Amino acid sequence: MTGPKISLPAATLSITLVGLASPALAQDDSPGYLDRLATCRSIEEPDARLACYDREVGAVVAASEEGEVRLVDREEVRQTKRKLFGFTIPKGLFGSDDKEDMDLLETTITRVAPYGRSGYLITTEEGSVWQISNPPMRFNPPKSGQAVVFKRAALGSFFIRVNGQLGVKGVRIE
Repeated sequence: MTGPKISLPAATLSITLVGLASPALAQDDSPGYLDRLATCRSIEEPDARLACYDREVGAVVAASEEGEVRLVDREEVRQTKRKLFGFTIPKGLFGSDDKEDMDLLETTITRVAPYGRSGYLITTEEGSVWQISNPPMRFNPPKSGQAVVFKRAALGSFFIRVNGQLGVKGVRIE
């Protein structure tokens, strides 16, 4: 097999399978890509092991080019989790990294817009939009560039702490 060599350190990569609703993929009982690569590792004869690796890596590359598989590093997973913070996402979506659920997000406000009579819509540097509907009178209006901390609360709501103030209740809307 010719072309660039691909290093696949298992500790730093996750594979996300896209398009699992496809009937062909749903009915496939064969082991997954990583399982087949691991099987190659157990072959003792060097030429047979190399042939197995060539075949299975070729399958992974072809699946990646077709959009069925995507290799994602830890930093990309971390950034995606930050962008999705506040939404309910399926367990196991990020593989073994799901062990550490994010209950807190510290970020920066990039935009503030009024909402209703006294509320605010806050946009963060990740692009998420949060709504504060009825802040208390002592709440200082948020401003672009200020630090903001979101902490999970009950029933899908969050405590939003803007620039070190006491937390106010809010929800993510976008």
